[in-house]
Amino acid sequence: MRRFAFTLLFTFLVASPFCTAQPAAAKRPMTFEDMMKMKRLGESAVSPDGKWLAYSVTTVDLAANSKTAELWLQAIAGGEPFKIAVAQPGDSGVQFSPDGKRLLFLSDREGGKQQVWAADFDGASGNTSNPKRLTFISSEADNAQWSPDGHFVLFSSSVYPECPAIRFDDSTSGDTCNINRDDTLTNSKVKAQVFTHLLYRHWNHYTGDKRSHLFLVRLDVPPDTPYVRDLTPNDPHDVPPFSMDGGGGFAISPDSKELAFTENVDPEPAISTSASIFTLDLTNPGAQPVKVSTSAGGNFNPAYSPDGKWLAWRSQGRAGYESDEFRLIAYFRKTHRESTISFNGWVDEFAWSSDSEFIYFTSGQQGGSPIFASRVGNAAVRVSPTDGGEYSELHPLSNDAGVMATRMSVRAPQEIVKLVEAKLPPNAVHSGTAHGAMTANAVTHLNDALLAQLDLPNMESFWFEAEDKTKLQGFIIRPPGFVAAKKYPVKFLIHGGPQGAWGDMWSYRWNAELFAANGYVVIMINPRGSTGYGQAVVDGVNGDWGGKPYTDLMTGLDYAEQHYPFVNKARECALGASYGGYMANWVLGHTNRFKCIVSHDGMFDAESAFGSTEEDWFNIWEFKGHPWDYYGRPDAENPFRKWSPSLYAKNFQTPTLVIHGQLDYRLDVSEGFQLFDTLQLLKVPSKMLYFPDEGHWVLKPQNSQLWYRTVNDWVDQWTR
Repeated sequence: MRRFAFTLLFTFLVASPFCTAQPAAAKRPMTFEDMMKMKRLGESAVSPDGKWLAYSVTTVDLAANSKTAELWLQAIAGGEPFKIAVAQPGDSGVQFSPDGKRLLFLSDREGGKQQVWAADFDGASGNTSNPKRLTFISSEADNAQWSPDGHFVLFSSSVYPECPAIRFDDSTSGDTCNINRDDTLTNSKVKAQVFTHLLYRHWNHYTGDKRSHLFLVRLDVPPDTPYVRDLTPNDPHDVPPFSMDGGGGFAISPDSKELAFTENVDPEPAISTSASIFTLDLTNPGAQPVKVSTSAGGNFNPAYSPDGKWLAWRSQGRAGYESDEFRLIAYFRKTHRESTISFNGWVDEFAWSSDSEFIYFTSGQQGGSPIFASRVGNAAVRVSPTDGGEYSELHPLSNDAGVMATRMSVRAPQEIVKLVEAKLPPNAVHSGTAHGAMTANAVTHLNDALLAQLDLPNMESFWFEAEDKTKLQGFIIRPPGFVAAKKYPVKFLIHGGPQGAWGDMWSYRWNAELFAANGYVVIMINPRGSTGYGQAVVDGVNGDWGGKPYTDLMTGLDYAEQHYPFVNKARECALGASYGGYMANWVLGHTNRFKCIVSHDGMFDAESAFGSTEEDWFNIWEFKGHPWDYYGRPDAENPFRKWSPSLYAKNFQTPTLVIHGQLDYRLDVSEGFQLFDTLQLLKVPSKMLYFPDEGHWVLKPQNSQLWYRTVNDWVDQWTR
């Protein structure tokens, strides 16, 4: 978060609709209620002329236990944000048309089913008018995208692949079959389901018989002759496949004649990560998709260069491994030749410059996520400022006018910034220590007034050597009102994944600043398995879940205890979720150094977890096979037993809070029940917080409030 002079800040607070002017006062620790008052930035879009910014802002009503998203407009050059006049609360997916004269958005304002809408847009004033519904499909519409020529819109919708292909240009067809099947399910008194394939449930829902398909709706036809076409008719696979990053997973060529999309065509998606890039000729209704990617692993996020010569995507080399390094592939369409951007690290997201000369991308690097740039065929250089934080949502502006992006840090949630572009040298060479070639200026100020009231300590970084001399990173946050002469209790946070990382980022679910706010030192270690330190560190957790990652965590905590005299090592609590929950369970059976433990959605028994999860590729890779592959072999040679916390229950002594959600299909709730049952039978002080209406994450505002209160009370009970 950039800092401003007080006079400028005061002027802004008076004028901004997101802020209320308040007299200067002493800063105070953040509360949960403060965090819920913060405006949450959603998707963003930039007008083709680079003058307007559209974005979504979600507001939380804690008393009503609700979240409401609204669409806003703002002039990039300056001026106050204002709500999009034609939008209603809950609308989303805002986009500008290629000519800048219309806005596209998603809304459920008619009939409660989400459809694609468009409205006229005045680029001089920012006024919007004449909203018009573009789609009428019974199965709803999502991921809408303008064609570059503005003549049609692509969108996704989940349909029954066995039904006739939907075509609204033919009076004898339509989606009657989908309507009838939905009505039959809704009206039936029998709610039983029959499964004939795996991945019958995913994350927090049962997948059912529908599959996501891509559709084209033409806009250049008379209003009384609508034209909609299923581009992947009768396909039994999801197009695009599910992605944690969201988005459509497809792109349209600049001449609007070709579609590129991601699809996993393997017969059993529960054991496969091998998504491929396909192209489809949009000028020929009878054309079939053509596979253009060659790697065995996952290939995602296709994007055409503005000049149409290249198609780029993120690519993984190894099949079955969702955490393999993401490389950036540039495919020269004329010769069908692939080039790999020279870069040592994961490519998280990317965007082409308007002149097709550069590809901008973000990459997790040692607790941050800076922006890099590369010419095809050259190595990448870092171009974002060296002020830390995590950048995302890249929107390069036309005529080399810069890049719009979002930025967050551990001390502030996401805001939109404008980065002023600097030209790259013709033969740029990547340097991990290169200074940023851009400057970032804040455009939105959603939470400035509230953040100005809060005492949010800086996060400090430290490095240490693991037992095998691998250099690893940790972070520490001191409590508000820190007094050097005091000793403070510790909340030791363990990240999930395991291929994840702590860093300079904001979170509403595991907020490090909020954990520190009631008088704690927060310590976070990035052990083996963490991203942002090279693929060797990422791979270091495979088949070794309770090995080096555990000793890395303990060694990192030892280092913090030795080098920060204000740490009270006699009053520490370990907290983790997902893989962090697994590690909390492993810690429970392998050390008594902690006064308490919080285990959220953690794996307790590796063999039972294998049979109750949905993404089977994950456990097959991480535990080097299936449980039955090791039957009859000693536990020391069986990773499902060697690394199972349940087999070390005789050592459990530390008071433990267990948290789990009924709708968590990634790590079934039975894992939490087994852990709590074991703790109770062993007479270990324990408590279980059970959410019947949450999945892998606690998302509802009042549930989140109960989560933080229960966790903090538990830690206070045992460390104070």
